[in-house]
Amino acid sequence: MTIPFALFFVCGALLVALTIYVLTGGADYGGGVWDLLAAGPRAAAQRDLIERALGPVWEADHVWLILVVVILFDAFPPAFAAIMIAMHVPITLMLVGIVLRGSAFSFRSYGGGRDRAQREWGRLFSIASLVTPVLLGVIIGAIASGSIPKDPRHITDFLLPWMTPVCFAVGLFALALFAYLAAVYLTLETDDAALRDDFRLRAIAAGIAVGAIAGLVLLLAHREAPGIWAGLTQRVWTWPLIWLNGILALAALYALWARRFAVARVCAAGHVALVLWGWAFAQFPFLIEPDLDIYNAAAPPITLKILAGALAAGALILLPSYRYLLKVFKSRPKHRPLSADSPVERHSQ
Repeated sequence: MTIPFALFFVCGALLVALTIYVLTGGADYGGGVWDLLAAGPRAAAQRDLIERALGPVWEADHVWLILVVVILFDAFPPAFAAIMIAMHVPITLMLVGIVLRGSAFSFRSYGGGRDRAQREWGRLFSIASLVTPVLLGVIIGAIASGSIPKDPRHITDFLLPWMTPVCFAVGLFALALFAYLAAVYLTLETDDAALRDDFRLRAIAAGIAVGAIAGLVLLLAHREAPGIWAGLTQRVWTWPLIWLNGILALAALYALWARRFAVARVCAAGHVALVLWGWAFAQFPFLIEPDLDIYNAAAPPITLKILAGALAAGALILLPSYRYLLKVFKSRPKHRPLSADSPVERHSQ
C-alpha cells in the first residue's frame, strides 16, 4: 500500500520530534540520575556541572514532547484516544514527574533559602529524574507489546497491560540510555580533566549497562512482544539499523576509552537514535498492535495536508530558533571546578 505524501511527512515529523526529545530531554533526565549518584571528593563539582549544563536549555527541550503529543492528537486521533485512556495511570504519573522535576530544579537553582531546603529540592529533582524516564519506557513497552486493550472497562484493564516484565525492562532500558547520553554529553561541558574522567567512567559503565539491559529486553520481547521481535529479526529494513546500531555503540565506547569525547558524543547520539528508529521500523505500520496502523487511524486527508503544511511552516521558525538557543548558551566558557570556599562547595560539606 502506498503512503500519501502528507501522511508520510506527518509520520516522519512525529519520529523526528520524538528523536530530538530523546536526544535532548532524555539527556536532561540522565543528568538528574547522575546528580543523585554524585559521589567522591568532587561530588559538589559534579552537581554544579550538571546544573550549569541543564540550566539554560532544559525547559526548551520539552517543546519536542509537546509536538509529539500534538501530532498524535491531530493526525491519529483513534491511537491518541486509545493510548491516553488505557495508559492514563502511567501517563499521569509521568506528567507529575515532569512537573515535580522542573519545579524542584528551579527552586534548587534559583530559590535560595537554607541548605537543608536546597538538599531536599535536589533530592526531589533527582528522584523525579529517575522515575519519569522509567514510566516513559513502560508506556513505550506497552505500546510495542500490543497489550493496550481496545475497550478498557475494569480497573485491571488500566493496570495489568503495563505492569509486565517487558514493560519495566523497557523502562529500565530507557533510564540506562538517558543516563548514558547525559554522561557522554557532560564530558564536553567542562575543561577540568578530573571531572571529565568522572563522567567518562560513568558513561562507559552506563554504556555496558545499556547493552546488558538491551539483551534482557530482547529476551522478554521474544515471549511477550512477538510483533516487535518479528519486526526486528525478520524484516529486511531493520537489519541495517541493527548492525549500524551495534557499530556505533562499540565506536562510542572506544572513543570514550580513548578520550575522544566529541566523537563519542556523535556516536552515542547516533546509537540512541537508531534504538528508537529500530523500534519504529520494527513496528511499522502499526501505531498500536494489532489493530491500529497509520492507515486506519489516520485523520481525513484534508487534516493531514493542513497539518503537514503547518509543520513545514513551523519548522522554519522552530528549528533555527532552537539552534540559536543552543548556540547562545552552549558557546559560553566551559565549566570550571569549584573553589573550596564557593557556596555550593560549602553546601556539600
